Amino acid sequence: MTIRLSDHEAGTKYRGDYDRDLKTLQKRLQRIQVAHIVHGRSAIVMFEGWDAAGKGGILQRLTARWDPRHFNVHPVAAPTDEERARPFLWRFWRDLPAAGSIALFDRSWYGRVLVERVEGFANPDEWQRGYDEINAFEAQQVASGTTLVKLFVHVTQEEQDKRLRARIDDPWKRWKTGPDDFHNRSRRADYLAAMGDMFARTDTPEAPWIAIDGNNKKAARIAALTAIAERLEAAVPMDPPPLSDELATLKGQLAGG
Repeated sequence: MTIRLSDHEAGTKYRGDYDRDLKTLQKRLQRIQVAHIVHGRSAIVMFEGWDAAGKGGILQRLTARWDPRHFNVHPVAAPTDEERARPFLWRFWRDLPAAGSIALFDRSWYGRVLVERVEGFANPDEWQRGYDEINAFEAQQVASGTTLVKLFVHVTQEEQDKRLRARIDDPWKRWKTGPDDFHNRSRRADYLAAMGDMFARTDTPEAPWIAIDGNNKKAARIAALTAIAERLEAAVPMDPPPLSDELATLKGQLAGG
């Protein structure tokens, strides 16, 4: 059963204690990162979604208690001339996580079947072939032991417009928006069609999509962080490392000193 974005538009307010529950989730995520470091596991957390859907706010809270030495955020923009001269997945291979590290992608390889398709930057043969290339790429990551989490943050046109207006009205947020956001907004029907095909063709057992209702920011953050924690936690042993004899001896020396 494929994802239908219309099922993720309620915008229901978060009914719990947001600050308390966020802190609890961030502590859980901190331990999950430590488990990845200790056990040498790698993971990819990938975000797609509309402009102004709240991806950045989710990323900020996801990494709030993470050790910056063991994760990287990759904001994906238009490919460079060098990248366009190579197979489209080439640039993403360079950013895959090492053992014990987590890679976060703010937008991703799905640009091939979304913006490149809709805006004509890829011809039909290229973006049609992209589905199989993406599925093979993701299957390779999972087969090699990397956990892959794919989130799509959805907002309605009404909510997106409200947030774009707020960005323009706030002088400290104007840098976050520009003509591209409004151009993409004008082609919403085309993007929805491309998204429907994307979900139908790439929502696989190895790499399933998780849709997040982004119409209420607090509820979306809790939902996204919970989904990420559950997926990452299930893929790594969560027992803390035992106290070694060497560390026990050193602890004794500290107590004796």
